[in-house]
Parts: sequence; structure tokens; C-alpha cells
Amino acid sequence: MASRRVLIAIGGGIAAYKVCEVISQLFQTGVEVKVILTERAGQFITPLTVSTLSRDRPYTDQDFWQPTHFPPLHIQLGEWAELLVIAPLTANTLSKLASGAGDNLLTNTVLASVCPVLLAPAMNTDMWEQVAVQRNWQLLQQDTRYHTIEPGAGLLACDRVGAGRMAEPTEIIAAVQSLLHTKGKRDLTEKQILISAGGTREHLDPVRFIGNPATGKMGVALARAAVIRGGSVTLVAGAMDQGLLGTLTNINIIKLVSNKEMAEAMFKCFPAADWIIMSAAVGDVKPATYTREKLPKQSLSSHLALEPVGDILAQLGEQKQPHQKFIGFAAQTGEIVKPALEKLKRKKLDGIVANPIDKANAGFGSDTNEAVLLDTRGRQQFIESCSKLELAHHILDFVEGI
Repeated sequence: MASRRVLIAIGGGIAAYKVCEVISQLFQTGVEVKVILTERAGQFITPLTVSTLSRDRPYTDQDFWQPTHFPPLHIQLGEWAELLVIAPLTANTLSKLASGAGDNLLTNTVLASVCPVLLAPAMNTDMWEQVAVQRNWQLLQQDTRYHTIEPGAGLLACDRVGAGRMAEPTEIIAAVQSLLHTKGKRDLTEKQILISAGGTREHLDPVRFIGNPATGKMGVALARAAVIRGGSVTLVAGAMDQGLLGTLTNINIIKLVSNKEMAEAMFKCFPAADWIIMSAAVGDVKPATYTREKLPKQSLSSHLALEPVGDILAQLGEQKQPHQKFIGFAAQTGEIVKPALEKLKRKKLDGIVANPIDKANAGFGSDTNEAVLLDTRGRQQFIESCSKLELAHHILDFVEGI
């Protein structure tokens, strides 16, 4: 993200306070941030706050109407920005964007720029659900320049519980990072993307289970990346942090726990999918018997009888159609390429992501990862340590070339 250029326009709403975290986090990753502070936004957060976080003064309508800038300020800002973020997007600004109006610094900068625009609306539920507001919202989404994050539901500043809550900073930052990588391209439009994530658990009793350390972070990153690139995404989510799932929007999520449940979900969704990316850590065995009540400690045997579970990857490989792209993961210790290539062939995959789980800051539970991407044509691409979101985009780029 170093030296990438993001222009953030803050609208006049209480959710403006959340944007402070976005500015701070982006600056810490090396992004150059400039800020447009609308007239009403200045009543919620101060120019001093913005300048302290961004290390640059915010621009206001007062600056816009001064004759001291040449080229004019909106031209300068529009040419400078790689990405324009409008958050919170108010009903008033939404209406202006939909009609192509230009009556302040923000709207004129939008018209004077060609970069992607990320919109994060926030407003009262009744306002958000108005026919006129929804019409404007749908109209903007027909313009490929605009990328949107639907508002969530929850307790609003007006004490109403409902839709209209602006996306959380983590979600906005992930969208920003994605758009900087893709430059706004929607290469997965009309693609059905099926992704498995997390781990599976096979219970011995209601409390004890055989599982693995998978957290689902890689699968969630893949889902985020695919959605921002225009894909229709179904995420089959095994055991994982439910908080991660709560931050996702515009994604069909199927929650489950066991290998059997994951198999049922994958077999059901598989035929309609164009790309299938199996990032879940699926177990290989389960206890031979299951007890519906918790076993007393003294009743636990020193030897646990196990039996194999179904090989979902292999079974799906037998069903794969010529138009589908089928991608697996190989989490390995030691040498990672050779076993991954063997798995690629054995499971009838089109590509595979080999990643080490015995390195610091890679594999299960980490926020970063590294990998070697391989396909049946002999391509091998090493991706050095990076965020899992960045790796997700590299994977999607790689799959596109298969």
C-alpha cells in the first residue's frame, strides 16, 4: 500500500467519526491520504482531528471557492486520487451523484476525476428505504465506476434499530485495499464463485471434538476480494470466528460444522458455480461413535477409535464440468511444492495454493500468508508474505489465467 493515493470525502452524518479510524489505519499502512471535509461533516469532526490523522490539512468548500488554486482545486484532487471514498454517503450527496450535479468541492471533484469511487452510505432507516433514495442507489450501481458497501443493520444514532448503519472501518479498509489492487476492474461480473472456509469439527460428544486451528480468515479474504471484483459469492463457512462473518455483505453464507454438512452444502452449490475455491481445512477422520450426552472424564478411553470421513475434494473433482475452475489448498510443513503438485493431479484440480503452516506469520490464524500458486500447465508463482486479502487477489488473478 506504500505511496498509494486515496482521497476520502467525509459526509455530514454522525458516522463521520468512524472514518477517523479508516484514515488512521490507511496512513499506518503507507497510503497517502487527502481528505475533503464537507460543510456539514465539519460539525461532527474537526479539521484538527482530520489533519492530525492524515498528516495533511483537509479541504473544504471555502478552499474550493478561492482563486488561489491553479489548476482549480477539484481538478488537482481528481487527478491526484487513485481512489475516491465517500463515507458516510448521505441521502443528499447520493441524490447529487445520481443526477450528475456539481455544486460543491466533493461533487465537482467526482465529476473531474476518472478513478474508482467507493460509496459507504449511512442514514436513518426510513430515509434509506425511501423509494427515491433506493432509486438513486440502484442507478449509481449501474455505473461501473461506483463500488458500493451496503449499510448494515443495528442501533442507529436516532435510537432506531434497522438498516442504515455505515459499514465498519475494517470493511471499508478491506474494500479500499481491494480497489487499489484491482484499479476498480470487475473481472468476475456474472461469475458464480463458491468458496469454502474455516475448519470442520467431528464431535465425540456435545463438548469434545476433533478439529484443526483454521480460523477462516483466508476464505473470508477470498470472499471479500471476489465480491469487490463483481462476483456473486457463496461462502460455505465451517467452524470459524463468527465475528468475521458478521462483517461481510452481499455474500450468501452457509454456516456448518462437520465434514458431512460441508459435503452436503458443497454438492448442492457446486453445479451452479463457475469457480470453486476450497480454502477450508477439512478433517480426515471422525470418532467412530458419538455420544449425545457429555462423557464423564472417567469414561474417556485412552484409545479413541476413528473412522475416515468423505473426501469432499476428490468427490467434487469427479463432478467437475469443463467450464468450471476448481482450486484447492495444500497446507504443508517442510517441502510444500511437491506434495501440492501430487494433490493437484490426484484430486483433478485446475490449480492449487500451497502454503506453509510451519512459518511465522503464515498459515492458520495469522493475518498474513505466503504461498506458491500452481496449475496443470506447469505455472508456478511465488507470493511472498502479505496480507491474506492481498494474497486472495493474487489467487484470483492466477485463477483468471487458468
